[in-house]
Amino acid sequence: MITTNNISKKYGTNEVLNIPSLDIPKGQSFGLVGNNGAGKTTYFSLVLDLIKPTTGYIDNNNIRVDESEDWKPFTSAFIDETFLIGYLTPEEYFYFIGELRGQNKADVDTLVAQYEDFFHGEITGQKKYLRDLSKGNQKKAGIVAALIGNPEVIVLDEPFANLDPTTQIRLKGIIKDLAETKGVTILISSHDLMHVTDVCERIVVLDQGKVVKDLVTSEATLKELEMHFSN
Repeated sequence: MITTNNISKKYGTNEVLNIPSLDIPKGQSFGLVGNNGAGKTTYFSLVLDLIKPTTGYIDNNNIRVDESEDWKPFTSAFIDETFLIGYLTPEEYFYFIGELRGQNKADVDTLVAQYEDFFHGEITGQKKYLRDLSKGNQKKAGIVAALIGNPEVIVLDEPFANLDPTTQIRLKGIIKDLAETKGVTILISSHDLMHVTDVCERIVVLDQGKVVKDLVTSEATLKELEMHFSN
């Protein structure tokens, strides 16, 4: 589904990412972990054509992301609160995203209703603007907005950060369901090793912009990751 070909990114002489090859097949729940500055957000930004590579390119379903926009109708993401529109209410924002994705209001209402437990009564019907919500509630709105329109690829950067434990558990269930029952390709970065091993069937470790581990998740994975980061 997503193929990385000799991708690198430099700022001046500082190379922040260098991945010769990385393939993420359709329907895989893929985790990216690493310390601050490892290149996780840079890689996701390249996948979403938010920044241009210094060398190489990324294909999404055989579409080169920096040369065509044909990947956008089936790809969604929530990286951070800059993806939101602060002066809209959550409902207005969901309808706006729905319109971009060819969904009418009834389609959007049906999808959003499925995530009322996830919202925990704090998002819809509150008559609040997105800018006035807590960081955690902004994240809830952004994640659900990324599910509108039945995307085939979803990119989530640090989705568990700022969420309370109940919401983290519910989010894990949502992610597992999307990958396992709907065949959605999900890319997740996280600093939380336990969460990422819970929901991702494959985990790649980045260190100074390079892939240093590529693991199929098993019962031993969490311990292996903890040992890696404790050295």
